[in-house]
Amino acid sequence: MSEPELTTVVGRATASPGAREDTGPSPSRSDGPRREGGVAHVLRTGAGRNLGLVIALLVLCIAGVATAGDRFADVNNVLTILRLAAVIGVVSVGLTFVITGGGIDLSVGAIVALSSVWCTTLATQSMANSSTWLVMAFAALVVGAGCGLVNGVLVAYGKVVPFIATLAMLAAARGLAEIISNRRTQIVNVPAFVDVLDADVLGIPVLVILFAVVAALGWVVLNRTTFGRRTIAVGGNPEAARLAGIRVQRHTMYLYVLLGLCCGVAALMLVARTTTGSSTHGTLYELDAIAAVVIGGTLLSGGRGTIVGTVIGVLIFTTLSNVFTLNNLSVSAQSVVKGLIIVAAVLLQQRLATRTRT
Repeated sequence: MSEPELTTVVGRATASPGAREDTGPSPSRSDGPRREGGVAHVLRTGAGRNLGLVIALLVLCIAGVATAGDRFADVNNVLTILRLAAVIGVVSVGLTFVITGGGIDLSVGAIVALSSVWCTTLATQSMANSSTWLVMAFAALVVGAGCGLVNGVLVAYGKVVPFIATLAMLAAARGLAEIISNRRTQIVNVPAFVDVLDADVLGIPVLVILFAVVAALGWVVLNRTTFGRRTIAVGGNPEAARLAGIRVQRHTMYLYVLLGLCCGVAALMLVARTTTGSSTHGTLYELDAIAAVVIGGTLLSGGRGTIVGTVIGVLIFTTLSNVFTLNNLSVSAQSVVKGLIIVAAVLLQQRLATRTRT
């Protein structure tokens, strides 16, 4: 390959959707035949999308106050929303990386369940009581990362379609969790574990602080590191990324391992909040996480991801569920509304992408 051709390939890889903004003016953007302004132009920017999500969250909060009054605005209720958002939020941050890299994972809920069961077995808890509660944390993280590694190897090196590979992991991990726990709820009998992870620091739950830390680290990695830039390049155009020198297969595997680690952290948070390990933990987490990531502005096709949008998306869905619960509305109605929101978000993404190309 000649030097001009290689330069062209590298340029394409780095110019994938979600990459750094251009530092100089672009003739095609400034002198193109079609130049739009107004709401459509604002929504195509990251700040505009996040602003729209913040407005939607504020509207939900106003609706909550209007329909549930002081029950919704109560500090304890707000902390409840944040605790619920923290667990699924950590999973969603990890899933943002996988989807940005052009993948998908349907097994996150099952991995959370398996990690929670494994870290609360009698053997694990006995070791934790005789040494330190960190043994439970280590078990959950290793199980989560191991499941992510299996997914990553199947997708990256086995050439299995991500949908199929993670669907198989969903069934296998959930089944293994049921076998290990014998379909029984395992009670946590390590006081130090609960005392640390289910405590409050200056009135803020440790679970919420963990979520904030994971989200902040995720933002830094995605937006300020080579790993993040490679993730965007791989999701935008894997072949161009490969020709630019990125080891696409290895990087894809790392993305699934990262998501597995996030599932392990989420399992620890869920175990601390419920003081139990169960094969039923994490049910439908994959749908909630995908919904939060998509509504947050991450492209399902890959190449563009936003941690800030994902965090706001998680808060939107958690607040929505809370408003429905306070007003005694059915879970079925919640599911219908969530489905409509997901469809609307995907249609908006497609419309804006089409208008951008033209």
